[in-house]
Amino acid sequence: RTLKPKPSSRKGKITKRTQMCRAIAREVCGLAPYERRIRDMIISGGSSADKRIYKFAKRRLGTHKRALAKREDIKKIHTASKSRGGH
Repeated sequence: RTLKPKPSSRKGKITKRTQMCRAIAREVCGLAPYERRIRDMIISGGSSADKRIYKFAKRRLGTHKRALAKREDIKKIHTASKSRGGH
């Protein structure tokens, strides 16, 4: 017999509604102060900027995985703002 999937198997899945709400919140609120600092590190660049950003994010967020995800997220936001003409 086949069992129905447990509700716990959906844990962490981002629904369309949640995704939209987070996008609106990001648009209205902007970046958090630590995220702005990460963006400034990306702008200033320099050697081993990625490592410095990672270490800073890891200290703020707690885990390796979250730090890497946040670094990529802020990089994506930065490139999007650059393509729009903002800084």
